[in-house]
Amino acid sequence: MQTLKLVILFSWVTIFSCAQRPEERGKVNWRTLEDVAAKFKQEKKPVLIDLYTNWCGWCKVMDKRTYGNAKVSAYINEKFSAVKLNAETKKTLSWNGRDYEFNPRMGTNDFAVWLTNGQLSYPTTVFIPADGEPQAIPGFLAPAEFELLVKYFGEGQYGKVSFEKWQKEFKSSW
Repeated sequence: MQTLKLVILFSWVTIFSCAQRPEERGKVNWRTLEDVAAKFKQEKKPVLIDLYTNWCGWCKVMDKRTYGNAKVSAYINEKFSAVKLNAETKKTLSWNGRDYEFNPRMGTNDFAVWLTNGQLSYPTTVFIPADGEPQAIPGFLAPAEFELLVKYFGEGQYGKVSFEKWQKEFKSSW
């Protein structure tokens, strides 16, 4: 009986400690690449691309822990045009007047190769400033790590302030 009580207690503690409260969860308003590409020049909003694959375990963790964080998602929704993109899509993708095909030799779409400068890693967060080239940040980023980067691009500091200076002066609020 004592063992059963401990199992039940442990189960409840596990369930409640792993679950996020509803106010802590967020949802990024992901758009399609086609939609963002069509409006990119007019919106003058930086683009954030979550480059993932279906088999990537850390991609799923980042979806839940980082993009599912209310502060992260609210900030992304306010400051960016956000795209969730499967790097292994076989669809033809278009960006800036150029078409990108699936590359069977690399097992990925050439758009992912272009975004990452050939340094494929998943997950990768790609920032495309309104007047700039893609900046790919490989690997899982927890909300606190993500904040430094997303605000560097979201506050328009990329290209104006060195990242080293930004990092030294940055005050985290998440």
